[in-house]
Amino acid sequence: MSSASAIRALGALPSGLTGRGGAPIPVVVVGGGQAGLSMSYCLGRRGVEHVVVEANRVGHEWRERRWDSFCLVTPNWQCRLPGYPYEGDDPDGFMVRDEIVRYLEDYVSLFRPPLVEGVTVTRLRRSPTGVFELSTTAGDVTAEQVVVATGPYHTPSVPPMAQRLPDDITQVHSSRYRSPGQLPGGAVLVVGTGQSGCQIAEDLHLAGRQVHLAVGSAPRVARFYRGRDCVAWLDDMGHYDKSIDEFDDADAVRMRVNHYVTGRDGGRDIDLRAFARDGMRLYGRLTAITGTGLEFADDLKVNLDHADAVAEGIKDAIDAHITAHGIDAPTEPRYVPVWEPNEQPRALDLETAGITSVIWSTGFRRDHRWIEAPVFDGRGYPMHWRGATSTSGLHFLGLPWQYSWGSGRFEAVGRDAEFLADHIDASRRLADVCGTLTGAPSELASALPIG
Repeated sequence: MSSASAIRALGALPSGLTGRGGAPIPVVVVGGGQAGLSMSYCLGRRGVEHVVVEANRVGHEWRERRWDSFCLVTPNWQCRLPGYPYEGDDPDGFMVRDEIVRYLEDYVSLFRPPLVEGVTVTRLRRSPTGVFELSTTAGDVTAEQVVVATGPYHTPSVPPMAQRLPDDITQVHSSRYRSPGQLPGGAVLVVGTGQSGCQIAEDLHLAGRQVHLAVGSAPRVARFYRGRDCVAWLDDMGHYDKSIDEFDDADAVRMRVNHYVTGRDGGRDIDLRAFARDGMRLYGRLTAITGTGLEFADDLKVNLDHADAVAEGIKDAIDAHITAHGIDAPTEPRYVPVWEPNEQPRALDLETAGITSVIWSTGFRRDHRWIEAPVFDGRGYPMHWRGATSTSGLHFLGLPWQYSWGSGRFEAVGRDAEFLADHIDASRRLADVCGTLTGAPSELASALPIG
């Protein structure tokens, strides 16, 4: 089936659902973000016919689930989609939201992948004959192989305790936050200090809003050290090439929270202590809500100290790298805390503090309920090796630490896509050989295990 026929099979062309009941599409890629588009580029380079199915439109996650001042926390030179590395005039800068969307749209315009937008896959299962059956909002299709490239951030996660907040409190998940102006007047409580929580707290703080921040255990990293972006140092040190197989605690590594830092205004540290010095109110982890009363754990100091220790540990590694390679780099004084939580507040009353809004920066849950295949562990995480699962022909791409730190990011998702494209191409060639030797239909032969 040609790519055009595959698109017709999903109702993207005027001919409608002409492909149902016909030959399976060789490969269906579910998801048209940076992972799915990278997969399409790599499959296309190998002549593997496929179609990319995107529920919304290209750039949706960046366009619709990021706030107005959002920007990348990694420098532009790390934007390395296959065949389309960043070539702008600000490699050490940080693309803002609309530039990220444009980067993806330009990628599509340049390579013109066989992309179907506005179609959602609602069910995926494998038939007894070995082909994959996909139910979509445009009809049913079959595929010899499938790549799930929908990423890990599916459903906004809000703790059940949120239901106990008074009805007059505005609640917003970080994925729906846009700007301080969307919130009613008054103070704001931000819960969570991953990358989103810290940057949103800063956004509100810079807008002059009184911010109360429930601090979690996320680590931080300095933006610059000894004359360079820390990301540049770590890249030179091979940090981003280190594979998940090199860690003894691979499962724990995959679940780690990202270090908080920002690319805003050219890039800088996010120092929660400095925010506190300048008027932001910090607390430990939020543990309970009773009416207008909130309770916090006694862990604020521990969490701040831990974040600083991680940042300083990264600097230690950079120092060692500079010394070992005789690099001429400027010296720099180490970080000195500008604020200490001499008292750690354990309680807060919303009315007394004038808090009218709560922003939940509490992450996302994976939702793979539409996939009917025995490839998930007890936590719902896909069991795979570099994206290939035990269900032959079913693959994942774009997962955090799928193989390296850059998996799922602009930095290295292309390398993962290249690996899977080689794997898929090899399996198709083997299936053709097996089909010729056994006389079996190619879709059944393609279900044979590899390696």
